[in-house]
Amino acid sequence: MHSVLHILQRWPELTLVSVLDILLVAALIYQFLVLIRGTRATPMLLGVATIAIAFYVAHVTHLTTLDWLIGNMLPYVIFALIVIFAVEIRQALARLGRKITWSRIVPVEVSEAYDDIVLAANLFAQNQTGALIVIEREIGLRTYIESGVPMDARLSYDLLATIFRPSAPLHDGAVIVQKERIAAAACFLPLSMNPVLSIQLGTRHRAGIGVTEETDAIAVIVSEETGAISIAVAGNIERDITVEHLRERLSELLRRYVPPATLPTPIPGNTASPQVERRL
Repeated sequence: MHSVLHILQRWPELTLVSVLDILLVAALIYQFLVLIRGTRATPMLLGVATIAIAFYVAHVTHLTTLDWLIGNMLPYVIFALIVIFAVEIRQALARLGRKITWSRIVPVEVSEAYDDIVLAANLFAQNQTGALIVIEREIGLRTYIESGVPMDARLSYDLLATIFRPSAPLHDGAVIVQKERIAAAACFLPLSMNPVLSIQLGTRHRAGIGVTEETDAIAVIVSEETGAISIAVAGNIERDITVEHLRERLSELLRRYVPPATLPTPIPGNTASPQVERRL
C-alpha cells in the first residue's frame, strides 16, 4: 500500500514533455530493433549485451581486475561498433532521408519512357536473358554510375534490348536509369548480405536487392536461368511476377500513370519453371 501511495504522489510530476520523451525513446528503440531484425547485426548485438552484463556483474561483485579490464576496453569497443555496424548505420540514415524527403509527382506525359522497361522485361523473360535495371528516385546513384560505362542516352526499348543481348560487351552488370535516360551500363552494385534471403538467389538478384537497401532506387531483375521477373524495393524483393504486375508496381512506385501496351506474344514451348536462380 505504501508503494502505491508513493507512486500516486509522484504521478503529478509526469508532464506532457515527459510523456513525449518516453514515446520518442520507445520509438527509437523500436525502429532500431526493426532495423537489425533478420540481419547480421542481431548476433553482434547479443555479443554486446553479453559484454555489458559482464561489466555490470564485475562492477557489482567488486571483481576488480575484470572491472578494470572491461572499463579500459569500453572506449575501444565503441569505435569497433561503429566500424562493425557501418553498413547498418548507413542504411538507417538513408531510410531516414527517404522518410523526410517529399516525393515528386511526375507528369503523365513523361511516363512513356518507363513503359519501355516493361516491354524490355517482357522480351528478356521470353528469351531467358538476364537483366538488371535500376531506376533512380530521390537518392542519387552517382557512386554506382561512375563504376560502369557512361552512356547518357535516351531510355528506349531498343537500347535496353541491345545492351542486354548476351553477346553484347555491356550485358554484365546493371543499367542505371536516371531521369528517363540511361546514365550508365555494366555498373557494379553492392551485394545484399541479408542472411534471411533465399540461397536460391544469385548475384544478380542480390545486387538488385543490395542497391535498394542503401538507396530508394527500384531494381527490375530478370533471371537468366528461368526468365522470371522480379522487382526489388527498400531491400525487399517480389519474385516471379507477371509483366502486368510489374507495370502496376512501377506505376505505383513512380507515382505516374503507365499506359497499357500490347506485349509481344510469348514464345511457344518456353515452359521453364521460374523458381531457381543460377548463381552468376
